[in-house]
Amino acid sequence: MRHEPAVLRTRAALRSSLRDLAPGDLVLAAVSGGADSLALAAAAAFYCRKAGLRLGAVTVDHGLQPGSAGQAERAAEQCRELGLDPVVVRRVRVGGRGGPEAAARVARYAALDAVADELGAAVILLGHTLDDQAETVLLRLARGSGARSLAGMTAVSGRYRRPFLHLRRTDTQAACRAAGLPPWHDPHNDDPAYARVRVRRDLLRALEDALGPGAAEALARTASLLRDDADALDGWAGKALPDASTTNGLDIPVLTALPRAVRTRVLRAAAIAAGAPAGALSARHVSELERLVTDWHGQGCVSLPGGVSAERRYDRLVLR
Repeated sequence: MRHEPAVLRTRAALRSSLRDLAPGDLVLAAVSGGADSLALAAAAAFYCRKAGLRLGAVTVDHGLQPGSAGQAERAAEQCRELGLDPVVVRRVRVGGRGGPEAAARVARYAALDAVADELGAAVILLGHTLDDQAETVLLRLARGSGARSLAGMTAVSGRYRRPFLHLRRTDTQAACRAAGLPPWHDPHNDDPAYARVRVRRDLLRALEDALGPGAAEALARTASLLRDDADALDGWAGKALPDASTTNGLDIPVLTALPRAVRTRVLRAAAIAAGAPAGALSARHVSELERLVTDWHGQGCVSLPGGVSAERRYDRLVLR
């Protein structure tokens, strides 16, 4: 197993992701029992022992299918056999807001954050792969998302880290076989009721058939390029917002002089600062805000989520 290429790739990915941590720091791996998360746990166990890091695991039981509690405990036991400690199984209640996939994701991340807070973890590891990244880009593309959304998942987001974003799902499956770790296959991953399953099973396969191999890698590469662009534009907007801000609103001439990609980011940031919830603030809301700047014909207030309103007063845009 030591020389299995897939195992070496997973271990190298963990080393690159965790090299900034100090001995004694606690790392938590989010482990469902699937191939991606088991390969993550095995690679992390190898690296953390060598680096003097503490390694634990969190298994989230969503309670969405019969036998979920038993599967969660099985995954937890596999983690214990790998030497992870502490290992926490956390049962969550999944709501219905935003659809089953979104609701399960919200419940899962809330549980991971809660356990990390309780244990004082420095890092939470997630097993998302390049395949997951490609699927994410396609899903967001179909929703008409902008560059930030199409940039996909980031390798580092706060204390969350995704070491496997450049590895394929075949790598994690091969690593599990080499390590003698039988993964759990979630039946939801074959259920066409879920959009991500349809993208994985039908759309990505059709792209590969029509365009040749490498579609997933190309999508992930596109996400990386868009992330660089989005970071640059967000940085520009962060500097432009103070320049546009006055004691009685945002300066219209300053906003007008900005490129649209920067101006819309400034307007979105200003709306959030005024109290509009980021998750509820849509592209349509920002577009209506922009019309007050670039296409004003005396129209009245624009209503935003969170009870925020915006109106133009001469050469000022006022949000309250």
